[in-house]
Amino acid sequence: MTPPASAAPPLPVPGRLNVVLAFASGAAALTLLRLASHAASTWQALLCAAAFSYVNNTLFSLLHEAVHGVFHPRARVNDAFGRALAVFFPTSFTLQRFFHLGHHRRNRSPAERFDYIEPGQNALLKRVQWYGILTGVYWLLPPLSSLLYLVSPGLFSAFRSDEDGALWCRQTGAEAMAVGVESLPRAATRGEVLLGIAGQAAAFALLGLTFKGWALCYAAFAVNWSSLQYADHAWSPLDTTRGAWNLRVNPVVRGLFLNYHHHRAHHENPGVPWIHLPRFVDPALPSPSFVRVYLSMWAGPRPLPE
Repeated sequence: MTPPASAAPPLPVPGRLNVVLAFASGAAALTLLRLASHAASTWQALLCAAAFSYVNNTLFSLLHEAVHGVFHPRARVNDAFGRALAVFFPTSFTLQRFFHLGHHRRNRSPAERFDYIEPGQNALLKRVQWYGILTGVYWLLPPLSSLLYLVSPGLFSAFRSDEDGALWCRQTGAEAMAVGVESLPRAATRGEVLLGIAGQAAAFALLGLTFKGWALCYAAFAVNWSSLQYADHAWSPLDTTRGAWNLRVNPVVRGLFLNYHHHRAHHENPGVPWIHLPRFVDPALPSPSFVRVYLSMWAGPRPLPE
């Protein structure tokens, strides 16, 4: 296996390829939104929504590259595309980077063990959160967090635990995720939120989108995106770096997700661009099927192993 990124020279960032993929995927996503909005039948709209759920995941994967600073070798270009790509989620690029890099620090810690019910935890609250992930409700959190920040960054202090709010704040991980939000550059972050709102509004106006078509596409994307966000961690080792899977999946799907399923390789080497990740997948490690892990998740969270 290739040595860890920290022990090897920096790998080239496929900046031009990423730019081409961003424009092509963005055009495809907008086209599918329009087709879904003006479909002649329900099944045609559903097909468009299903296709959108994958294309928008390509855009999210590119956003993920920008968050780690490996979308483009030039920082200004990297961040500019990050802000544009965040519009398709929609979310703020700065907030997305803050929450995602925080995830890398908290991975498989008590704040992010959504798959296990620990002693003293509320099992019902754990299951509500768990099935919220599986059904796509989890996707609502980034857009709603962006709107909350737009209204008042100080409102995130409500997620800090006290005697009354300790249960839901700590058990859901909301407290750990919110720490430090107030320190972000407020004007720039709010500007990104407004950019997202303006971008979505422009798509409605210029493409003649209908709310039904838009909602159908984003509902399909929410389920597709949300399910993968935890299938690549569910039941994995309780270790910050090694607590993820390199999931087996159809090569076409892996390509559309830009190797996102090689998630342990990513957590072990977060600065490696997506195109190089296969080199960091250790064939000696377990590589469970995405479908098998995903189906096992529907049985619900499990008691924390001793």
